[in-house]
Amino acid sequence: MGVAAGVLSSERAASRTQARAPIDRVHLARFTLGNLDLEIEILGLFAMQAPDTLRQLKAALTEKAWRDAAHTLKGSARAVGAKSVGDCAERAEALVGPENACDRPAAIAALAAELDDAIAYIERLSRPE
Repeated sequence: MGVAAGVLSSERAASRTQARAPIDRVHLARFTLGNLDLEIEILGLFAMQAPDTLRQLKAALTEKAWRDAAHTLKGSARAVGAKSVGDCAERAEALVGPENACDRPAAIAALAAELDDAIAYIERLSRPE
């Protein structure tokens, strides 16, 4: 295997490992140009803001409030590489209309679980060793 093939193979392996983590650090590093301090700062902001947005989703009394909170979570999660959180938020965002109201508690529970995993991961990254 040549050097270039070895590098590509290593990148693919790193990408697969990142895909299993609650935060895709490779995705985030593209936007921070590999600046670890900036990554930690951005992830800290996400960890601080996302629970508030989840509370807004839980408290949503209108279709617009539900959709807006879910959309906000989807966008912020995907921006920081929290793919599973973003995917759950996307599914929640689609649950508009009275015919979907009974599916919302399960969507919130799934979203909360994914968000808890992402925040725990972020907290582990933020702790000095």
